[in-house]
Amino acid sequence: MTRLSLRWRLVVAGAAAIVVALGIAAAGLAALFAGHVERRAIAELEVHLDQVLAGLTRDQSGRLLVAPPADPRFQRPYGGLYWQIDLAGDTLRSRSLWDHRLALPPDEVADGAVHVHRIGGPGDAPLLALERMVSLPAPLGGGRVRAAVALDAVELDAARNAFLADLAPYLGLLAAALIAAGWVQVGIGLRPMRRIGSRVAAIRSGRAHRIGEDWPAEVRPLATELDGLLAAREADIMRARARAGDLAHGLKTPLQALMGEAGRLSQAGDAAHAESIEAIARAMQRHVDRELARTRVAAGASASRCDPAEVCGRVIEVARRTATGERLTWHLDDVGRIPMVAIDAADLAEALGALVENAARHASSRVELAVRHADEEVSVAVRDDGPGIEPDLLEKVTARGMRLDEAGTGLGLAIAADIAEAAGGRLVLANREKGLEASLLLPVAAS
Repeated sequence: MTRLSLRWRLVVAGAAAIVVALGIAAAGLAALFAGHVERRAIAELEVHLDQVLAGLTRDQSGRLLVAPPADPRFQRPYGGLYWQIDLAGDTLRSRSLWDHRLALPPDEVADGAVHVHRIGGPGDAPLLALERMVSLPAPLGGGRVRAAVALDAVELDAARNAFLADLAPYLGLLAAALIAAGWVQVGIGLRPMRRIGSRVAAIRSGRAHRIGEDWPAEVRPLATELDGLLAAREADIMRARARAGDLAHGLKTPLQALMGEAGRLSQAGDAAHAESIEAIARAMQRHVDRELARTRVAAGASASRCDPAEVCGRVIEVARRTATGERLTWHLDDVGRIPMVAIDAADLAEALGALVENAARHASSRVELAVRHADEEVSVAVRDDGPGIEPDLLEKVTARGMRLDEAGTGLGLAIAADIAEAAGGRLVLANREKGLEASLLLPVAAS
């Protein structure tokens, strides 16, 4: 049950409640119907009892006789209707009783009072019996008689069962209608939950910045807390970016001082120590640049957008003017119409700059950039005609959880991968027939 969605939990619980409620209602209706049928049966028995008492006579010998009621069931053995009169020392019975005698309970009945009993009848069939104690008038010899009529209760039970059988299909239709109505009600009630999921997705993709206040009273506290969480996250990110900037500025001066010391050592003839210091300072600078890049895009690059072809053109123009780029041929494929991508132009330029720098360092004569659009992604590929990466090393650097700088490929690819992942994309490396292709796969910006 814990893994069921809220919709199914509510629907299942509602359906169970409906079934239980209709079951109780069916039991109550059956009891009411049985009571009604029994009251009608008692009324019928009272009529028969009056007929039996009205038919009491005495013959010439003074023997008490009964003119049987008109209902033929009194004449048919075990016909379902029975009468019996007990008087001092004698018992008169209907033909339907045959050789059976009604076993009335030994209770005291006042004159004219009526008692109703459930007793056993012929063949142990249950009977509904009605009895009355009557004082006979003088023409009938006086005295008191105990008169009783009985009806086969199986007929009453059959009537109740028939009523339930007729009622069951309607109860089933009612249960189905109520469960369907409950399903619709749950769907309407949970619609704000679907809306809040869509709003969170819009925030994630950059189409919105807050959950908002336009929610029902039950959902509004959740929306308010989420907005507060988003605001706190943005504040934390801004503080982190400010600290990263302060760190970068704080390290810039010491790094420049180290480079100056290396220059002076080189002029003094200690070239070996100068080169060692310069290498350490450059490595520190690259690490600082990487952390700055990761911090800058941490706020969610998907909220930004840029034209990838335009950024590629600017990166090529800059790369052509570098000492390494002057010796190479640069080419940008005719990209045609490409949608905007969900990343800041400066972040994309930095990622492409790292890939282009890596390609220029290993290329023999040519570097190509290509932009392609497929489904909801845009691929920005940088290709060189260098030696590529060893296949076993390529598998390592593309493995999940592997840091690119740990694989011996430098920090350029690592910085590009960090920027792409922060924007919701990824970096894909592949050896071509000649050279390496590094592709940034970036999500399309929301329109």
